Amino acid sequence: MKNSPKIWPVVSALTFSLAGCAAGGTPEGAAHLSTTQCRDLAALRNNAPITPERNRSELAALKKAGYDPSRFDDPYYPDDLQTAQRQVDRWYQADCR
Repeated sequence: MKNSPKIWPVVSALTFSLAGCAAGGTPEGAAHLSTTQCRDLAALRNNAPITPERNRSELAALKKAGYDPSRFDDPYYPDDLQTAQRQVDRWYQADCR
């Protein structure tokens, strides 16, 4: 049990992290996408010209859905991107009427 004092900071950090995940998030029934994101996603779906603003808006929605484009050599790509895209599609259907 010599190493047990070293593990407690890790255990407490994980506990706070998990508590934050459980407490955080968007309240049930609240919109996940902003009005701007809805507008930009609708434009992209209707084959409107691509603009940097629309790209940033779509990327922000994908990040909110859990996609992390900064991961180098991501072993889960493209599955994690497709999962985030499906989540954004569900939010779009619910939030952007």
